[in-house]
Amino acid sequence: MLSDILIIIGCTCGALLFLYAVGFMSSCHSRKESNDFTGAVVAVIGTTYAVILAFTLSGVWYMFQAAQANEEQEANALTNVYRIATQLQDPSATPIRALCLRYADNALHREWPAMQTGDLPPEGGEMINQFWQLAGQAQAHAQPDAIAAYQLMEELRGLTQYRRLRAMQARESLPGILWTVLIAGGIITVAACCFFGVTNFRFHLLQVLVLSFLISLVLVAIADIDRPYQGFVRVSPLGFENALVTLQEKYGATK
Repeated sequence: MLSDILIIIGCTCGALLFLYAVGFMSSCHSRKESNDFTGAVVAVIGTTYAVILAFTLSGVWYMFQAAQANEEQEANALTNVYRIATQLQDPSATPIRALCLRYADNALHREWPAMQTGDLPPEGGEMINQFWQLAGQAQAHAQPDAIAAYQLMEELRGLTQYRRLRAMQARESLPGILWTVLIAGGIITVAACCFFGVTNFRFHLLQVLVLSFLISLVLVAIADIDRPYQGFVRVSPLGFENALVTLQEKYGATK
């Protein structure tokens, strides 16, 4: 959060310094003569940049919501695996239930802190492999529990898929070329507004201040939301917390 505030302050101060530099190099009267041309250029630049900014912010917010929904689905699939295992009469049902608790505990206390650096510990993947081995054993001896064994395999497919998506979302981010467009577009937009010839310098100063603050604020928001497991605004493990509480309270499960 502190780094975001410093970035916003730095960008705003840089814009104001550029405005002072423009005023020092050319008089307000000389710039005022070309206000019509400058206004037309700023309108094109501003509209183009506003569209880029809006689509980028909308896109990263959509991806953030998708990451949050994927976490909820993964936790739901884990809960369903446990519920189905309680219906199995196979000896592998007990290890499956124990593995569900280990998986939730590992996701909460090891994976979530580790994903803040973009890494995903291998323990969760190893547990997925153990799930499949145990499910295969249950299916091989599931003559009286054929339906439950089939449902168990379906939920495991979902659990595996959601975990892979989470691992991918923890690593992905906007490409560098797009960040170049966003930063360069912001600089060009603010700089173009500084070339206006405004008689009241304080009013011009306020305009540039507000514009640079807004653009830098949006860029910081994009940077945070773009990293759903690493930024200031992060995906919370609420789904796994609820799953662990459900298993411990409703089913009396213990770690």
